[in-house]
Amino acid sequence: MEPNHQMFGDAYAPSEIAKRVSNMGVTKANADFVTLFVLGVMAGAFIALGGLFYSVVVTDSTLGFGITRLIGGLSFCLGLVLVVIGGAELFTGNNLLAMAWASKKITTGLLLRNWVIVYTGNVIGALLVVAGVYLAETAQMAQGGLGETLQSIAVAKSNLTFAVGFSRGVLCNTLVCLAVWLAMGGHTVTDKILAILFPITAFVTMGFEHSIANWFFIPMGMMLDQGNQISMNGAFNNLLSVTLGNIVGGSILVAGIYWIAYLRNEAKG
Repeated sequence: MEPNHQMFGDAYAPSEIAKRVSNMGVTKANADFVTLFVLGVMAGAFIALGGLFYSVVVTDSTLGFGITRLIGGLSFCLGLVLVVIGGAELFTGNNLLAMAWASKKITTGLLLRNWVIVYTGNVIGALLVVAGVYLAETAQMAQGGLGETLQSIAVAKSNLTFAVGFSRGVLCNTLVCLAVWLAMGGHTVTDKILAILFPITAFVTMGFEHSIANWFFIPMGMMLDQGNQISMNGAFNNLLSVTLGNIVGGSILVAGIYWIAYLRNEAKG
C-alpha cells in the first residue's frame, strides 16, 4: 500500500495522516531537551524572518489592500517552509501533539514539557532576530518606511482586546496546523511547500494572530517605538491571549477533531 503512494505520488489519505501525526507526536514528546531547545530556537528565528520578509514586502505598496496582504502572506510562508522542510520545532505546530496525548501514547507531563521547551526556544530565536535586525539598522530601508511599518504592526497588535487576540489566535492556528497536517500528507519537498502556501497565506492575509510571530513583531516595534505607543500591558495582553487562542485552535479544532474522526478507538484499545 505504501509503495503505491510513492509510485504515483499520491498524498497520504487523511486517516493515514492522522496516524503519522500521532506517531510524530510520540517522537517529539520523547526528544531530549537540547534537541528540542535548539530546534525551537531555529523555528523562532525562521518565523521571525518570515515576519520581516512580510514587512518589507508590504511597505509602501500601492497595489491595494487585498493584493498587498495576499503578496505579504505569500512572503510570510517562508517561515513555516523553513520550519517544516528544515525540521525545526515550532510551538504552534506542536499543538498537534494533542493527538498522541488523546490516544494515551504520551503523558500530560511529556506534552507540557515539549510545549514549554519549544515555546521558550521559539521566543529566544525570535528575539535574536529582533536584535540582529535592530543592530543591522534594517528598519532604515525605504527611507525609514520599513521601521514605520514594523512599529505600526506592533502598535495595532498591542491594542487588541483579549477577546479579539484570543479569537484571532484560534483562527490562526487552525490554519497553521492544517498547513502542517497537509504537509504531512505529501511525499516530496514540493508537495510539502505547496501544502503550506495556501493556509499560511490565508491566515496572514485575513489578519489572524500567531504567537511566535508576535514575539518578533511586538518586541521589534517596541525597539523602534519613539513615542511610547506600545505598553508592556498591551504587549503582554496580546502574547497571552494569542498563545491561548493558538493552543485551542491547534489542539482542539485540528488535533481534537481529527482524533475523533480517525483515532478515537486507539485509546480504547
